[in-house]
Amino acid sequence: MSARAANASRADIVRALRTGRSDSRIARDLGCDRHRVTDIRKSLGLPKVPQQPLTLEDKWAANTRPLPGGHLEWTGERVGRSRTPVLRYRDASYSPAALAFRIQHAREPQGYVIAECGVRQCIAPGCVEDEPGRQQLREQIRLLLGGPERKAHCVHGHDLAEHGRYSPDGRTAYCEACKAEQKRAVRASAA
Repeated sequence: MSARAANASRADIVRALRTGRSDSRIARDLGCDRHRVTDIRKSLGLPKVPQQPLTLEDKWAANTRPLPGGHLEWTGERVGRSRTPVLRYRDASYSPAALAFRIQHAREPQGYVIAECGVRQCIAPGCVEDEPGRQQLREQIRLLLGGPERKAHCVHGHDLAEHGRYSPDGRTAYCEACKAEQKRAVRASAA
């Protein structure tokens, strides 16, 4: 996450207002109250920034900030304890990572989209992968490191072509179906 000014000065807000950004964007960027930005705008006699009809991709891009190494940080809304990025557009919610995947691959992702670059919650289109892409990358890493090919079935008979997964470093292969069954058993015994 980026550092934000706790108490932006009037001069900081005036400078930001002169760049043509909206009150909400300035408040978010400077970490100050939106009403304070609006009051300063009014006191300067500056008109409110007209809302532009943005496409979904435009709105996604407007809520990103470049990071070193070609990564992107989400500057828009976050929800929950994990501070998961979310984009609300025309009465719907979208995953910024899934949109980044769609921008990169021109198709909808399958399963969860996660950054494979090691930068937490990076949403750069070149850094994110969907479930099949992620597993293919991890399998390639495993084979490059000299690991054995994945078996056809796990010890409980699950088809590993469907349920097989790899750890991010490719070293550990596991069965997602067995893992889910273990979690259900733990929850059932705790109840």
